[in-house]
Amino acid sequence: MDDAKTHTRRQILKAAAGILEREGAQAVSTRSVAAAAGIRAASLYQLFGDKDALLAALAMHGFDLYLAEKHELAHTDDSVDDMRRGWDMHVDFGLRHPAFYVLMFGTDRPGRRPPAAQEAHDLLLKFLDRAAAVGRLRVPTLIAARLLHAAVTGVTLSLIGAPAEDREPEISTRMRDTLIDSLTTDPPPVTDTGLASRALALDAALTAAEGAPLPLRPTETALLRDWLHQLAR
Repeated sequence: MDDAKTHTRRQILKAAAGILEREGAQAVSTRSVAAAAGIRAASLYQLFGDKDALLAALAMHGFDLYLAEKHELAHTDDSVDDMRRGWDMHVDFGLRHPAFYVLMFGTDRPGRRPPAAQEAHDLLLKFLDRAAAVGRLRVPTLIAARLLHAAVTGVTLSLIGAPAEDREPEISTRMRDTLIDSLTTDPPPVTDTGLASRALALDAALTAAEGAPLPLRPTETALLRDWLHQLAR
């Protein structure tokens, strides 16, 4: 894409984002966005095609904003506390950008997920792998990720849907603590010999080493991971 088209695309997305955040997705139309961007509707069609494609591009733009904040979230020595801060950042983003959030996570197209959504999921897995590596997870990382995503998305959409004066922020805090406490353990003592935490730590190490040469055949690695998951349960 040449510089002129890139500039026009950014101009259109900026105008569309403004309409989205002020008036909601229903107000985003090719005509309203073209007028706000000061361009011909034909130029918008050339770059985005139709309203659905424009909304999909807006969702990707929303994920770019979200990921920029996620990447700025510094890691500490306490991986479980990092999970709590990641939850709070997620909810805060949704409340600051409600229309974007609904477009990103309240999709009407089941099974479709933009690449940026997968990147956000991968970041969550990295947080959880760190917890598993030090024996702090009770369940495999993929299960923990699905539970956390379902819970934090549900809480955020629920808060967005409530009138501002009726929102109860402690609902997010209580759900966060209840779920994370159920998924994690206290830091194990140095002499801890618990098989579950050690099995999950080894499973996380195998996940981190994917793609690297291992002294095991793929079938042996799969069998080992099955055994580790059984020990973890």
